[in-house]
Amino acid sequence: MSKYETELQDFPGIFSLKGKVVVVTGGSRGLGLHAASGFLQAGASKVYITSRKVAACETSVAALNKLPNLAPGAKAISVPADSAKIEGVQHLVDEVGKTTDHVDILFANAGATWGAPFDSHPDDAFAKVMDLNVKSVFNTIRLFAPLLQKKATIDDPSRVIITASVAGIGIGSLGKNATFGYSASKAAVIHLTKNLAVELGPRHILTNAIAPGFFPSKMASELIKLTGGVEGLAAKNPSKRLGKPEDIAGLVVFLSSRASSHINGATITVDGGEVWARGGMADAMKEDEPSAKL
Repeated sequence: MSKYETELQDFPGIFSLKGKVVVVTGGSRGLGLHAASGFLQAGASKVYITSRKVAACETSVAALNKLPNLAPGAKAISVPADSAKIEGVQHLVDEVGKTTDHVDILFANAGATWGAPFDSHPDDAFAKVMDLNVKSVFNTIRLFAPLLQKKATIDDPSRVIITASVAGIGIGSLGKNATFGYSASKAAVIHLTKNLAVELGPRHILTNAIAPGFFPSKMASELIKLTGGVEGLAAKNPSKRLGKPEDIAGLVVFLSSRASSHINGATITVDGGEVWARGGMADAMKEDEPSAKL
């Protein structure tokens, strides 16, 4: 047996993000905030948090900077911006570029949903969801590409992680809270991930997606309530629970670390197996309740 077969390069540090610079869109709450906490605690030196609301960004950054086990000098930085607009994305890139000459990890997490019946689904609602969940994701990655490419190498590639959803793999919410735009948008970014993996791979930028199931959050809270509540949904999950913050944080840290340095164009579900157990989510989602913006 050769030495090559048994010795692994710095395996104790294979999940470390020591010194990495990270940008998290939609980072002031929910999955984005879970991820930001994970990035910092895994050793990142700078984690830029962005969302539309200034106060939310500032509050989240203050909480992150109080975490007890950060690396010396590590910090979260607030950069409020409206990622739904190309001008907002450019503002974000410009502001980040004032305090760093490169970005190692971009977590394109900003997104929104809307629930309404098929026959009266608002045209502008569908368009807004598609614009934020697909077009702005593409624009964010496109405009950050120069910073992502700046220090990327074949042995230490930069990372792009896109938040998709199991609703883009199976069937999303139907009935009076149908989320057609959301489901279509998440299917679209899963395919966008594959295209960007091939486009950006030669530039030493790896692109992958995550597809979460139900995680208790402000955006999902109304839909969770309308589809059986936390206990009801957990009972239908093969793992008998919903997602926890550590489930998201652990996955994005893995996809940003050396442990995933040969993964490109993948979409990883993080839902306890729910989407496979039900062959989609239609049965659980089709509730006869009033329509709601989520």
